[in-house]
Amino acid sequence: MVKAWSVEWPEGLLPGEAAWEEISRQFVDARNDILITNEMPFGFWQPTRRPFDIQAAREWAALHERALDALSRLPLAAVISSRPVFNGRRLVNEGFVLTEGRYEFIHQKHYFPSETGWEEESWFELQRPGFDVVKIAGIKVGVLICTELMFGEKARHLGKAGADLIAVPRATGVDHRMWRTAASMAGIASGACVVSSNRVGTRPGSNLVFGGGGFTVDPDGFEIAVTSAQQPAITLDIDTTLTAAAKARYPVYVKEPALEPDMPRG
Repeated sequence: MVKAWSVEWPEGLLPGEAAWEEISRQFVDARNDILITNEMPFGFWQPTRRPFDIQAAREWAALHERALDALSRLPLAAVISSRPVFNGRRLVNEGFVLTEGRYEFIHQKHYFPSETGWEEESWFELQRPGFDVVKIAGIKVGVLICTELMFGEKARHLGKAGADLIAVPRATGVDHRMWRTAASMAGIASGACVVSSNRVGTRPGSNLVFGGGGFTVDPDGFEIAVTSAQQPAITLDIDTTLTAAAKARYPVYVKEPALEPDMPRG
């Protein structure tokens, strides 16, 4: 059975520093497990204001490129994360998995908030559309990056594609109500486990506070555990017999309507 890890990692995290070494020690017995990190986990959160800052974007993307080596050295079967990638105009937020040091693209973030602290709409764009399921450590995995968790039809789509696990990297504030509700609904709609991680803390001189609170949800939508300062890393067993059974139950089994060619599609 595969375990999936949810974590809360500090704002401003840099590979090689003391906080990173402490994080690395949490996974000494996790060689068969999957880690889901928070969204774009390294350095300070950049898209806090308009306009788009091309120099800050380049530096943030370069930091995450360098940090891939540190992520790949963690003693886990796989690491699922996201990173900013500069495409010459804007950034894309790219979800990926590292398995035995091998990088594999999974998904790019589609939905971008536009408000103080999270001005992602002006910083990011989408280049590779799609919500796909990939095989990781013997199970089927889909990724919803932060805001995408709010769109329940995407979780349902991943469940219909066979996902046993929906990984949700986040960068969210201190109010967890909507996120925990959305995660429960994602589990109910998909019949998949949902594991989400978040950053925690604040940048010196900033009023923006990230709230931690990574969580795990079972395939019936029940919340199992939440990270905290006292327990910044938690696990959930991903049992494919349970996810398969959940997909045979209401409401996951309900079929999509077969629309006639001339019927409106929304």
